[in-house]
Amino acid sequence: MPYTANAPRQAPGADELRARIPGWGADLDPADRPAVPRERYAPEATGAHWELPPQQPELRPRERSIEHARLTPAFGTSAPLKGASGAIRRLAYARYSEGRAAHWLLLMAGDRVDVVENHVASWFSKNPDNPVMGTGLSTEKEYGVSSRRRPGRVDVRHQWLDPLVVAGPWLLGGWAAMKGVRRVARGARH
Repeated sequence: MPYTANAPRQAPGADELRARIPGWGADLDPADRPAVPRERYAPEATGAHWELPPQQPELRPRERSIEHARLTPAFGTSAPLKGASGAIRRLAYARYSEGRAAHWLLLMAGDRVDVVENHVASWFSKNPDNPVMGTGLSTEKEYGVSSRRRPGRVDVRHQWLDPLVVAGPWLLGGWAAMKGVRRVARGARH
């Protein structure tokens, strides 16, 4: 019994566990383990012609944790790092171990910076983000406000936050831009 003065009972032996729990220890003998053929290098049985797959060429420098000596043989290249968010993520991988909170906090900060970069980039694109459509107001126009109160919806308790979360950054960004323009205009007059 834990947390008492009595000596703890010794762990039960393999025979006792085997008798008490059906199937216990079934994988102790490698001959009985179903994965053992896959754990052995046997090209004639598996068709593998390598001990380690060929390394994918690294056309651009990739982020790699400092715990690992090299990149995995295959890795994703669909979203290369770019801009300030990429610099933050590179710093997280270059300086901090994955076991440190700073590594993950920097990665999360890089995600937030990436969101801002993409919002700003959308302003200069052919199809800028539409904050009104992002709040779901157009759906309410078509289906009515009752669509938000439908039974079975799990997001009813925080729906009042949705317009703030989606439109809030746009309103703050517009307010900051307006203040900046006013400050520049005042500076130009003086």
